Amino acid sequence: MPYFTKLLLLIFCLVLLVESRKHRRRRWTSHLDVQRASHIFKKNRDLTKAWKGKTDQLLRVDEHDFTMRPAFGGPAIPVGVDVQVESLDSISEVDMDFTMTLYLRHYWKDERLSFPSTNNKSMTFDGRLVKKIWVPDVFFVHSKRSFIHDTTTDNIMLRVFPDGHVLYSMRVTVTAMCNMDFSHFPLDSQTCSLELESYAYTDEDLMLYWKNGNESLKTDEKISLSQFLIQKFHTTSRLAFYSSTGWYNRLYINFTLRRHIFFFLLQTYFPATLMVMLSWVSFWIDRRAVPARVSLGITTVLTMSTIITGVNASMPRVSYIKAVDIYLWVSFVFVFLSVLEYAAVNYLTTVQERKERKLRERFSCSCGIPHSKTMMLDGNYSESDANSLAGYTRNQMVPEEEKPEKMVVHLALSNESNSSRKRGLKGHVGLRIIQNTHAIDKYSRLIFPGTYIFFNLIYWSVFS
Repeated sequence: MPYFTKLLLLIFCLVLLVESRKHRRRRWTSHLDVQRASHIFKKNRDLTKAWKGKTDQLLRVDEHDFTMRPAFGGPAIPVGVDVQVESLDSISEVDMDFTMTLYLRHYWKDERLSFPSTNNKSMTFDGRLVKKIWVPDVFFVHSKRSFIHDTTTDNIMLRVFPDGHVLYSMRVTVTAMCNMDFSHFPLDSQTCSLELESYAYTDEDLMLYWKNGNESLKTDEKISLSQFLIQKFHTTSRLAFYSSTGWYNRLYINFTLRRHIFFFLLQTYFPATLMVMLSWVSFWIDRRAVPARVSLGITTVLTMSTIITGVNASMPRVSYIKAVDIYLWVSFVFVFLSVLEYAAVNYLTTVQERKERKLRERFSCSCGIPHSKTMMLDGNYSESDANSLAGYTRNQMVPEEEKPEKMVVHLALSNESNSSRKRGLKGHVGLRIIQNTHAIDKYSRLIFPGTYIFFNLIYWSVFS
């Protein structure tokens, strides 16, 4: 038992010794950190302590009236502008506007803000000082909504140089109007402009200009849109006149957008073309298959109506015809004409069958008449049907080259001469060719595709 107590005391003493050494090491490390921080602090001392007064007193903000522009009463103060476009967020065809996020920077000289400096370095401030000095009152013409970003603080920077030159920068998101022309939609290009102008100062007080010409506009290379290809950005400037206030300098940020056509080819043009081609299938269906041909025609008409409605739902209600309207409505007309074509075939078939029925009844009642009669039968009647007419015999058939379209049967009395039969055949050939309902479908198989291909050639050559 005494040995066990001595062992515990020894272990306790060792633990105390180790902890004391760790504590001394921490104190020594902390002391080194303090000395290192003190050395860095002495090397980069706080410059705010070099000024005997506040920043307002250094810039002499209280000594001047900053409600007036610099050099008030003298020539117009030049204010340079440059812009860096961060993103082009959206383009809306329905609202005819666009949304853009950009860095807007102003450059001017205000000698009232000059300050003495031994190293000729500028001073940078945030948005709190902006409220105390004069800044250009630039606004966005034709803007619908705009705001300065304020997360985590107001995204505003003010940099003042010893000679009084000022750089004023802010991060802005603006939604502005863009007058779009949809006459060539969706094969169109749109040019939109973001316009900047002083609200209060005319060109006699403030001269707004692009600081570095076309180089004043910078864009992010990663800017991209889903529906458009950004072709180019460029700057322009001109004077704007207001009858009540006068002339103002106005700056323009112009950009040209080219619409991607592949999406509309998949969603609009290909379905419309397939519906037109589907309507041509009815030309190869038997004209007596009424349910098949009617249901096919109605289905294609309703599908074309749905496509037209879907396209116009996402577009503004403009009062002129768009390029896509021309294509869709011409396709709709082709589909509708295919339905009318079958209506014409069905009507002529009904009229023909009625006339043939009357002609058969007329022959059946004239068995004792010594003069000859000629009857033209549809090719769907068999020879046995032609020979089954009581009191008549089949004496002459149409040559083989005329059989595929119509079977012409010459029925006559047994005592009729060959010359009478020939005269009756010649008198009905022209009438039967006109009433040949098979010819309508035959011609439609060539006319409809040929006309539609010709229309596509003209359409894509004009609007591409």
